[in-house]
Amino acid sequence: MNPTNENDTIDIECIDHQEETQHHQNQPSPIINNNNHLHADEKSFTNKRYMPLLIINYLLLFVGSISSSLLSKYYFIHKGSSKWVSTWVQCAGFPLLIIPIFLPYILNSTKRTPFTDFTTKMLTLSIFVGIMLGLNNLLISWGVAYLPVSTSALLLSSQLVFNLILSAIIVKQKITFSNLNCVILLTLSSIILALNSSSEKPEGLTKKEYFIGFFCTIGAGLLFALYLPVMEKVYKKVYCYEMVMEMQLIMEIAATVLATVGMTFDGGFSEMKRESEEVFDKGSRVYWVTVMANVVTWQFCFMGTAGMVFLTSSLTGGICMTALLSMNVLGGVLVYRDSFGGLKAVSTVLCLWGFCSYVYGMYVKMLKEKGRMVKEKDDSSMELASMRRNGGANS
Repeated sequence: MNPTNENDTIDIECIDHQEETQHHQNQPSPIINNNNHLHADEKSFTNKRYMPLLIINYLLLFVGSISSSLLSKYYFIHKGSSKWVSTWVQCAGFPLLIIPIFLPYILNSTKRTPFTDFTTKMLTLSIFVGIMLGLNNLLISWGVAYLPVSTSALLLSSQLVFNLILSAIIVKQKITFSNLNCVILLTLSSIILALNSSSEKPEGLTKKEYFIGFFCTIGAGLLFALYLPVMEKVYKKVYCYEMVMEMQLIMEIAATVLATVGMTFDGGFSEMKRESEEVFDKGSRVYWVTVMANVVTWQFCFMGTAGMVFLTSSLTGGICMTALLSMNVLGGVLVYRDSFGGLKAVSTVLCLWGFCSYVYGMYVKMLKEKGRMVKEKDDSSMELASMRRNGGANS
């Protein structure tokens, strides 16, 4: 075989490899970095790291979402009162992100040096989104302070309808029967909860404070609905999980700076010390354990969210979070004895129904996608074999 045909074969094999590792229309093929090294796209479910990363990130989201919600409520129940402290703990765990960023490099599981290809544009976007995330954290703190855990959890499901709309606009998410049905059911779930909310006002809380918590929670849902598709659009340019964690690190630092500035005007860390010794009714030791546990669990929640958006889509990430809301509702009922009347039961059933319908739609779509990929792979292999035979005949 002459050199020209040999090179043609090498090129064909490279193209065939890229086609095999490509996921679907919304997920690109392997990306070449600035050092001209070809990297397999970890967003592809044909990548060997895809499924382990997906499972790990959903577990982080599961543990983080439920634990952080219950711990935040515990802080306020036992006389903790600073909204800025509650905001600060949601992002102050950013040093934990150093582990997933540097550990793969230290263990030689990747040759990529941390922060390689981290551009100025990515840095600017990360800071901007981090500030938005900090505002979202503050709104969540106000909501948790004034609402029962179960109520705030179900109200946050309202972000899904905004998520679907913004995903369709920002990342061209296709609106299908399964995701539209899911959004409608979850929206109905929130409306039913709102109709029932007036009878659930915690003892000693004014109507004004209750509605502040109610609308702050809705506002947090809106901001989070914007955050998810924006990050999906950014992640389309990212080829590995480590880069996602690097961007998340910058976001959390920006959010922590915002929360720290707010804390400074609210008395700073000296106010935290005073609160732990004089205000928190479980004592100083329990206070600091609660704060540190909240720092860790919130970081798990945001790590899991970022990973789910990177590996799947912003809509799937939002729906997975919404699926956990029913667990938060049960957690609030079991741990804090939140009321669970008929309307809230109907709301929870609608929440679960919507999620299950979406999961079924995703399952059907995945089966079709796998069938399409197998067919394309077979066709590509036949075409490659044919070209090789023709090349051998020409030589």
